[in-house]
Amino acid sequence: MLAKRPHSAADVFNDIADSFGSSAREMIEQCGAVGLFLIDILKAVPPLMRKFHLLVEQMVRIGVNSISIVFLASVFIGAVSAWQAQYLIGDYFPKTYIGFALGKAVFTDLGPVLIALVLTGRIGAKLAAELGTMKVTEQLDAMVCLSLNPFCYLLSPRVLAGFLMTPFLMIFSFFFAILSAQLLVTLSFGVPAISFYNSMRALFRTQDVIIGIVKGFVFGGSIALSGSYFGYFTRGGAVGVGESTKNAVVLSSILILFFNVVINLVLM
Repeated sequence: MLAKRPHSAADVFNDIADSFGSSAREMIEQCGAVGLFLIDILKAVPPLMRKFHLLVEQMVRIGVNSISIVFLASVFIGAVSAWQAQYLIGDYFPKTYIGFALGKAVFTDLGPVLIALVLTGRIGAKLAAELGTMKVTEQLDAMVCLSLNPFCYLLSPRVLAGFLMTPFLMIFSFFFAILSAQLLVTLSFGVPAISFYNSMRALFRTQDVIIGIVKGFVFGGSIALSGSYFGYFTRGGAVGVGESTKNAVVLSSILILFFNVVINLVLM
């Protein structure tokens, strides 16, 4: 037998280039497929308005039923933000200025991103598993056979509810994150509540809250769209449902971090 020729440096670089090119192509194809999926979702919105109860049902399931976990996450976000602010500025400024640094973090970056990542596990994984199970058990195929459009009855209500309800969850989160931070600062550091809120007001801008709400709108849509997309195209039984759920959470997390940077560059 002839001995295999050892790989040269050029062969190694070619293999790396092929692997990178294949991954880049798959990523571009995936983005295009998600974009076409979103167009189909938007086409189903006008017929959905005649079945408004479907949208209300998903708004309750995605928005109202997520209040408890958002409340819990917000309390910890506010407490951690207060401790971190005290650690960063405690040696240079009086503790009464903790609110000075806290407001922007909660409204523009830390609050929206962390709440969105929490909702990724609560909403994105749920949608992917729910729709994926319906797909592998052929319930979606049965709907098509009955001339029922899955985009109108299942997908569009979920994605639209994700877009609409997440900004309200963000507002709810801002309130309780600031409140928990103020309670911690008052009880642990002895800073009066009036001093905390006065220092926070010094740098407060309405634009900061608007940025947080815009991020909530974009993040919520990304979470619902990712979960619905991977759930709808699930293949391979129970293993496929698990794979779709994993892919939905990963894509949602990446989109949240990506859009966070983009929105900051555009609006801040």
